Amino acid sequence: MKKVAVIMGSDSDFGVVSAAVKQLKELDIPFEVHVMSAHRTPEAASEFSKNAKNNGFGVIIAAAGKAAHLAGVLAAHTTLPVIGIPIKSSTLDGLDALLATVQMPTGIPVATVAIDGAGNAALLAAQMLALGDETLSQRLADMKTAMAEGVAKKDAAIQEKVNQL
Repeated sequence: MKKVAVIMGSDSDFGVVSAAVKQLKELDIPFEVHVMSAHRTPEAASEFSKNAKNNGFGVIIAAAGKAAHLAGVLAAHTTLPVIGIPIKSSTLDGLDALLATVQMPTGIPVATVAIDGAGNAALLAAQMLALGDETLSQRLADMKTAMAEGVAKKDAAIQEKVNQL
């Protein structure tokens, strides 16, 4: 199975990114986590992205706040899918990062999840990898079934509370 790269612009983003790491572990998807900056280590980010496909990666997740150029820098140097996680910062509550991540120029696509949406970034990466992996596809289908069953149980509990009023 291809690996997922989880790249964050700062170690302070790990609190958010850890949700992606947990989700990847639950789905038994191999991954690596690194800190690279679009601004402070642009050469390292570029080299990582250029070599990611040859190094066994299938998807790159990039988390960054404020100017949030990391996903775009990585996407500019690879043909692999890149998923951006805009990180909420104190400045504009993550709106700056969201706009920087989602507003990519034609030819440099970055799939973008919600502000601090690391769990969904991991699930989107898993769905991309599952296109060529039936076992992973089944794990995702089982997860969705379990979610639906959980909602049905919650609905039944609410109905019981309503009937007791």
